[in-house]
Amino acid sequence: MRIATILLVCTSFFAACESTQKMVSNDSWMFGDFVRSDDHNPIMEPDVKLDFKCPMRQKKLQWAEKNVFNPAAIVRDDRVWLLFRAQDVSGTSRIGLADSRDGFDFQKREEPVLYPDRDAMTQFEWDGGCEDPRIVRRPDGLYIMTYTAYDQHTARLCVASSKDLKRWEKHGLVMSEYKYRDLWSKSGAIVCERQGSKIEAKKIKGKYRMYWGDTDLFMATSDDLISWRPLEDKNGNLIRVMQPRPGMFDSRLVEPGPFALLRKQGIVLIYNSANSASNGDKTLGADVYSVGQALFSSSKPEKLIGRSDKYLLTPTRYFEKEGSVVNVCFVEGMVWYKDHWFIYYGGGDSRIAVAECWEK
Repeated sequence: MRIATILLVCTSFFAACESTQKMVSNDSWMFGDFVRSDDHNPIMEPDVKLDFKCPMRQKKLQWAEKNVFNPAAIVRDDRVWLLFRAQDVSGTSRIGLADSRDGFDFQKREEPVLYPDRDAMTQFEWDGGCEDPRIVRRPDGLYIMTYTAYDQHTARLCVASSKDLKRWEKHGLVMSEYKYRDLWSKSGAIVCERQGSKIEAKKIKGKYRMYWGDTDLFMATSDDLISWRPLEDKNGNLIRVMQPRPGMFDSRLVEPGPFALLRKQGIVLIYNSANSASNGDKTLGADVYSVGQALFSSSKPEKLIGRSDKYLLTPTRYFEKEGSVVNVCFVEGMVWYKDHWFIYYGGGDSRIAVAECWEK
């Protein structure tokens, strides 16, 4: 379900080639190199020892037997917590929970914390499952997770909340309005700000903001992080805020990574991307997933003002080049921990790895 075909009519201004926009010319806003922690990677692999009784199939199964990948991450009680996607042998995805006191060695909970159940979300989550979480903390301490519900036909962006990371309340579809209900939508990265080791959602001009999409990128706004409204033009059409670039590593699609980070120079979004076979980066193979970074205006968050010409990560290790999907580095988790950045990513859609960055 990596490729989404979405026919959308967007504003002529934002649909125009990004080269016409005025971009920030220097790279001072970018994160420095992320160095893979090769002594530890991969930090998580499929696990046949984890089982629980699936409420849909009404039997016990090994819910992380096939793949573990694409984790969200957050710091709580001086530990790193991962909310990771896992697949059983049938390919159904559920979201598990693990914690670590050093950022490398994780202890997994026996049962998933978010999964298809006999509830109001069954029609959207079964039997593809609950996929690709991102997590942020609201200023009042509530944890907000965006995730993808997949019914084997359409991916739909959803929201859930928790006070303790273990028990989650599902709040339904982000694109709940009738005209967007069946739109392929996923990958919600909410704008946050770092305060010490704490990463919190941050309002800009009175609204929380979220970048979403997995071919082109769009934006949504919210008052409470639960109910969202897609950003539209005066004609009621979605506004595109970023798109693939011919000839580059991100020539086929772009998709948000972890939260977007409000910094001095603007809003920095680490994003995932795929290379086009026909008009992409000729040094990369077709459909290679690499990680890039982009800068949006803090005063007008839908305005793209800077973008990296080189990727942060591209597949080089065996667990990135091999797996359920070959040649994939896909980041969704990021924390400030022990005075530097850790990013957590899926390798080959089969394992989880970590890389570290010390600020310039």
